[in-house]
Amino acid sequence: MTCVLSPPPDVVAIVGATASGKTALSLELARRLDTEIISADSMQVYKGMEIGTAAPTLEERAKIKHHFVGFLSPLEQFSAGAFGVAARNVIAALNRRARIAVLVGGSGLYLRAVIDGLFPGPAKDEFIRARLHAEAEQGGVQILYERLQSVDPDYAKVILPGDLRRIVRALEVYELTGKPISALHRLHQNESPSLRVLQIGLDLPREVLYRRINERVERMLACGFLDEVRTLLAQGYGERFAQLRTLGYREFADYLQGKCSYEEALETMKRNTRRYARRQLIWFRGDSRIQWIPVSEETTVSDLADRAIKLIPT
Repeated sequence: MTCVLSPPPDVVAIVGATASGKTALSLELARRLDTEIISADSMQVYKGMEIGTAAPTLEERAKIKHHFVGFLSPLEQFSAGAFGVAARNVIAALNRRARIAVLVGGSGLYLRAVIDGLFPGPAKDEFIRARLHAEAEQGGVQILYERLQSVDPDYAKVILPGDLRRIVRALEVYELTGKPISALHRLHQNESPSLRVLQIGLDLPREVLYRRINERVERMLACGFLDEVRTLLAQGYGERFAQLRTLGYREFADYLQGKCSYEEALETMKRNTRRYARRQLIWFRGDSRIQWIPVSEETTVSDLADRAIKLIPT
């Protein structure tokens, strides 16, 4: 469990929904603290997906060192548990240099893996997994998701309904242990080595957040997102889009493959991103340790950084 803050924290975590301004704040905060940024985004770890995941640019990464951005092929697996261990190692290295790490992202499981640790779970059972995957192929992922909702509603609330990998793992753990994976995560949290963590959340009015999401999607397309999708399809990563439930990529892959119109892909991407933002907020609102900073249309990055700095014990 995270310790009550009195000395400076080991890490400042900036959390919130997609398009809420986390990246901009992390850059300014890292500059002021003379430190490095740890990206807690399950999609930004992949190469060739920089536009669609809104990854920090090469110019931004040249100014501030980032960890866990664009270092894996889209075919490679990377779990929240593995990320948690690796990110904690980076935090420890920064702390040894008397630096407070800046952790930023909207992937709730990745953040939890760092802040609280994750229950490692029993070893995978190939028989159970094969059976669950066969059920999904025959009846759709929704059937498994509804089963997860009945045995572990807490976990079902914080993952995407189409996230087959995590749904299968949660059902597998439940079958092997008889306990919901969310309950096991909470138990492990109480036993994990503590970090001193300050969590800062960016709180935007819903209409402002949705406008930012829509504008970001339009900006991605103006910056060459369609070409990025086209390149990944040519490299054979199309099936991976469905496996990862990757926002934007699967919608515009459908467009490029003639399954829908451009306008349909655009509106579906916007709608799905807004839905994802709602799920992120459900996750973060459930954590009473997060200190929320209200953000309005007039709020500048400098204003946010000023308020964040004031929250850091000295």
